[in-house]
Amino acid sequence: MYYTKEQIEKIDQETFAYLLIEEKDHILNVTLNREEKRNALTPIMVNELAFALSYAHHSSSVWSVVIDAKGPVFCAGADMRAFSGKEEENNSTIPKPEKTVLLGEIFVECHKPCIAKVDGPAYAGAFLILCGCHYVIASEKAKFGLPEVKRGIWPMQVMESLLQIIPARKVLDWCMLGKTISTAEAYNLGLVTNAVNSSDINEEVAKLTNEICSNSPSAIKYGLRAFDELRSIEKDQAHTYLSKMLREVLKTKDASEGITAFKEKREPVWTGE
Repeated sequence: MYYTKEQIEKIDQETFAYLLIEEKDHILNVTLNREEKRNALTPIMVNELAFALSYAHHSSSVWSVVIDAKGPVFCAGADMRAFSGKEEENNSTIPKPEKTVLLGEIFVECHKPCIAKVDGPAYAGAFLILCGCHYVIASEKAKFGLPEVKRGIWPMQVMESLLQIIPARKVLDWCMLGKTISTAEAYNLGLVTNAVNSSDINEEVAKLTNEICSNSPSAIKYGLRAFDELRSIEKDQAHTYLSKMLREVLKTKDASEGITAFKEKREPVWTGE
């Protein structure tokens, strides 16, 4: 992660310029809060997202993360003026990381279930958030656009992230034509995991997080870690690695509790340890 456990321990004393952070019932709610700029991303905003996800990674009290947005637009992508070195003054106290934060990487090592709640349009760099999340719950108010080619740009990082989800020809078609598609089309491509009515989106997110949190947070954490690390492990070493990871899971308090609860025919009480 971009931030250490020591750096995130005083998250409640930090000031976020562009995010709203709330932790409740093991859910970390992270809301993009730059409504007047259509929640366009800036370098400081990306650092803040990295800090929030580092907190989720290091904190045993966080079992799931929800990414939301204020206003009618989920995210308009990158604020090119800000990324060219002309970021507006802000009151963020989030420490500057030792290396440049790449938005396409900040979800990879979080190892907590991440849900994007999309109740409005998402464009360009916003896709790095959508592709980083394990679930994308979107309403009919959402639409998904990659207009970069119409501005003489190519969505380089977005292309890489989309290739993990969508067939290559579909990705290239989208990038080359600069299309904007509906939630239904994004669902058919696999970018959106849950397509719902706007009036039901809060209920759908709550239902999903409740279901996630009813299962062992330790098992999920180790499982997501294994899923991420498999990408860099040689195929002939995969089962050896996964066998090692299973032994680690079996040593957790959650595994002991889950097995005991099953034998005693009761609901387990998870601690995330």
